[in-house]
Amino acid sequence: MPGLSIIVAGADGRRLYAALETAMASAALGRPTRIFLQGEAVALLRAPVSFAGDAARRAAGQPDLAGMVEEAIAMEVGLFACQSGMALAGLTTEEMAPQARAAGLVSFLGGLGAGDRLVVY
Repeated sequence: MPGLSIIVAGADGRRLYAALETAMASAALGRPTRIFLQGEAVALLRAPVSFAGDAARRAAGQPDLAGMVEEAIAMEVGLFACQSGMALAGLTTEEMAPQARAAGLVSFLGGLGAGDRLVVY
């Protein structure tokens, strides 16, 4: 079954939240799914994971960003952080959400299968 690879290219929690929702829907359909946070977007993975919209989401009965990350990982969505972005954000692997792995864009794109889809947020 074709997989879905998502690149989050902006350091906006709403983009990551949307990417996580899309990834989780794809994983629920049985598709292999991965998310790559590029550039400054990796700062969104600094532990503890959060963003300004968390309170509104919780008030609406929705999970916050940290909850979404945990749920996506439980659904076997791969979560990758751009190594160059980590350097830009001054972020080490020890400071990231434990579920995230450091990777380069070349290796991430190299993991695309012939029929896979690529989406950029």
